Amino acid sequence: MTVRTADIWQRHAACRGPESVLFFAPTLPEARPEREEREARAKAICRGCRVQLDCLDYAVGIREPHGIWGGLNETERRLLWDPEGVSEELAQA
Repeated sequence: MTVRTADIWQRHAACRGPESVLFFAPTLPEARPEREEREARAKAICRGCRVQLDCLDYAVGIREPHGIWGGLNETERRLLWDPEGVSEELAQA
């Protein structure tokens, strides 16, 4: 197996381990208050992470559609690559 040196940052991510479940929505629907609490806890972990910017850069670069990456959720990341699309999406919600 070849490990790209660009991906070594993942070894130092604060989200590794048992709390990694906070960074992705559960398989069953979750109520808005529960989602907001889960995301807030995940983002707090991101704020203390030494590779937060590498993580965000990676997620934006591959247009990761799920989870908290680099301290941003899916909608927040979409703002970075498609500001108009997010505005339309929010208007339809």
